[in-house]
Amino acid sequence: MTRGGTDGELPLIEEPLSVEPRNARVLSRQFFDRLAVLEEGTHEYQYVRNTLIELNLSLVRYAASRYRNRGDDREDVVQVGTIGLIKAIDRFDLSREVEFTTFAVPYIVGEIKRFFRDTSWAVHVPRRLQEARIELVKATEELSSRLDREPTVAELAELMSLPEEEVREARKAANAYTSASLDTTLLTGSGDENEAVLADFIGVEDAGYERVEDFNSLAPLIGELSQRDREIVHMRFVEELTQAQIGERIGVSQMQVSRLLNRILKRLRAGLLPEAA
Repeated sequence: MTRGGTDGELPLIEEPLSVEPRNARVLSRQFFDRLAVLEEGTHEYQYVRNTLIELNLSLVRYAASRYRNRGDDREDVVQVGTIGLIKAIDRFDLSREVEFTTFAVPYIVGEIKRFFRDTSWAVHVPRRLQEARIELVKATEELSSRLDREPTVAELAELMSLPEEEVREARKAANAYTSASLDTTLLTGSGDENEAVLADFIGVEDAGYERVEDFNSLAPLIGELSQRDREIVHMRFVEELTQAQIGERIGVSQMQVSRLLNRILKRLRAGLLPEAA
């Protein structure tokens, strides 16, 4: 089938996506010749442009396959690569006498790399570590296949021609590539009753918050003490003096200091915990 036009006929391709890459290159040349003489915005211009996109999607799939080990959704990568393909089609100039595939691949790969650099990292890391991570994935896959085991840092460093410290940094950077929700469900054993969420295993309760609450509750109770009782509390718990040292300062025995402290602490405890009174 053909599609008519003022300057000639083009094949009407029912399923451009099913065309073999070799045939797609030949057809693309014809469609680019036609696109060059059409007015942008017309129905025929849109048909030719869309057909060119579909004919060359194999380039995008090829480029996307190079990044299959990154863990991202392949369809997302293909969509991003298609943006690069469209840019290449819009900017391709037949007069340069360059194969379209040669011209388009850098646009496609560049768009995919930009996607990974700008949106895929959960935490920003330096560009050199982002690139080192890519090489680390490739080197790990190659050595694992060759050695039939996980490669060591030294083996990876030798293959990547990098110091071992940089390999370790690249491994750490890989942890920043993706993030998981704190609500992610984890299985801690067999059975649904052993399910937990990631947040259950992250962080600890800060005892400082409880101390702040205690200090705020204790402050007015301290203010109600006599001047001598406040001095005893200060010497014991701020200056950290022994009972004997406190007794020497206020002129009483160590036993009397012990009794005074017991009375003061009992009063403060009753103020904080009425049920303990």
